[in-house]
Amino acid sequence: MRINKFLAEQGIASRRGADEIVAEGRVLLNGKVANAGDDVGPNDTVELDGKILSHKVKYEYYLLNKPKGCVCTVNDRKEDKERPRKTVMDFLPAGAGRVYPVGRLDYDTEGLLILTNDGDLAYRLTAPQSEIPKTYLVRIEGSVTPVQLNRLRAGVEIEKGVVTKKCKINVVETDKNYTKLHVVLTEGKNREVRKMFEVIGKEVTFLKRIRIGELTLSGLDRGQVRRLTQEEVFYLKNL
Repeated sequence: MRINKFLAEQGIASRRGADEIVAEGRVLLNGKVANAGDDVGPNDTVELDGKILSHKVKYEYYLLNKPKGCVCTVNDRKEDKERPRKTVMDFLPAGAGRVYPVGRLDYDTEGLLILTNDGDLAYRLTAPQSEIPKTYLVRIEGSVTPVQLNRLRAGVEIEKGVVTKKCKINVVETDKNYTKLHVVLTEGKNREVRKMFEVIGKEVTFLKRIRIGELTLSGLDRGQVRRLTQEEVFYLKNL
């Protein structure tokens, strides 16, 4: 297998992150600095930062109800190292293996997050061509018109040359001061939901991912985590 896939299965990073680690010269393959296109066989020796990595991998899968106020990263790279922010890794149970978050929810966004060391599953869930539906509960200030909703459903330009795919949006609750909606996306652009509503002049005051496919947060309070069942893992792998 390619070296980036090998590192992903070790729970080191996503395949893209593994490519960056290899490019930094931190990985040795049979004693020589590895290249991005190298293949790893069962008899090869792979070292990361001087530590030999095992070929035996035990996959772990967790579901976290991420609270806002923490970052989706293994280590907080914020410049102020004296006051590091809490990361999603802080919510894992004692004894959890080396896993990493699948995709990202920004600092102020909460909800459903999967963490695993299964690189193939992580790739399947995040690859744009997979078009895995992800449902968000969104609250905005004020009201929204049918014309505005249809504009968002059809796709809008959130940055120069960056247009969102068609999506599903339904109003679930409305009041004179706010509107709550369900937004279903099949892609994962950076801060996509917030930027979409900015296009129509609306500020998102609350954002929570509540579903990936048919997988939900049922029974999990904010900050709680549990292992995925075998049935749930099988479901995600066959989405």
